[in-house]
Amino acid sequence: MLDTYREVVTPEGVALHLPAAGPVPRALAWGIDLAIRLGILLLLAMVLGLLGAAGQGLYLIVLFGVFWAYPILFEALWNGQTPGKKAMGLRVVNGDGAPVGWLPAITRNLLRTVDMLPFGYTAGLLACLADPHGRRLGDLVAGTLVLHEAREHQHVAAPINAVLAPPLALQPAEQAAVVAFGERAPLLTPARQEELADIVEPLTGARGQAGALRLFGMANWLLGRR
Repeated sequence: MLDTYREVVTPEGVALHLPAAGPVPRALAWGIDLAIRLGILLLLAMVLGLLGAAGQGLYLIVLFGVFWAYPILFEALWNGQTPGKKAMGLRVVNGDGAPVGWLPAITRNLLRTVDMLPFGYTAGLLACLADPHGRRLGDLVAGTLVLHEAREHQHVAAPINAVLAPPLALQPAEQAAVVAFGERAPLLTPARQEELADIVEPLTGARGQAGALRLFGMANWLLGRR
């Protein structure tokens, strides 16, 4: 397929394609959440500092809650999203695509202590890069997945500018990839269309704009436009 998805087949036999998120958007979401937590702690420090020793004790309790309860509560109660994930269009779900529950949310966040080892989330980053679905160690243990939140797009049919039969017999998955290109490519920039079409140069026999147009023609042929 043209994109990397985690495919999950439901008991009804429906294949779900879950677009897994990589380490970069996840790191940006974490940075946003960190800024929010630091802002909360700064405000509370100024208020609780007025209470002297009692305020220091309360601050330590709040410090623990903000850093550990913050992601758990948001993910379990706010449809798998923290404010940072919401801003980046990410969501935590179970491995089968179902909403994340309390136990997975607690497990994946407590295991951040392991992902942080030896420093700077090194273990978590290496796990994300090694796993085909970008999961860190906490996700692997909790059975969760961070994915890009689906956004509704208007489906645009492949431009009917040509109809071209594929020169080779295509497998069902290959046919689906060509049709997906035809339906989604109008939403992409011309440069991105050409980049994707260049991947299948052995099929189209051309590169650049010519290859993209031939791929459009094959999509039209597979869709029955004669």
